[in-house]
Amino acid sequence: MKKLLLLSAAVVLISTGAFAQSTVVTTTGTGHATVQIEPEYRTRIKSYITEHRVHPVTTKEKIIIGATVPSDVELEAVPPDWGPSLTKYRYVYSGDRVMLVDPGSRTVVQEID
Repeated sequence: MKKLLLLSAAVVLISTGAFAQSTVVTTTGTGHATVQIEPEYRTRIKSYITEHRVHPVTTKEKIIIGATVPSDVELEAVPPDWGPSLTKYRYVYSGDRVMLVDPGSRTVVQEID
């Protein structure tokens, strides 16, 4: 009976691990928002940038997660087909990366490479 319980627990843990890999959850570690982007939306975002020939912005400093985007950089609206949880953000395309930005603080909360 004990072996059956241990085996059942192992199966549950393994299946939970595989299930967790289908969704990406990122925490910036600096007290900023947690952004969840499912793989299908990551693909849509990358396709959007290519299909719409979005031009990257150039800045003196590299734009990274947790950094504040300079005020002279225009933040673009996130299209609805990127996912309903992302429409509250804006984005910047810089250095072959899409950076999701909190429009209130202009802080980068997620990088989509």
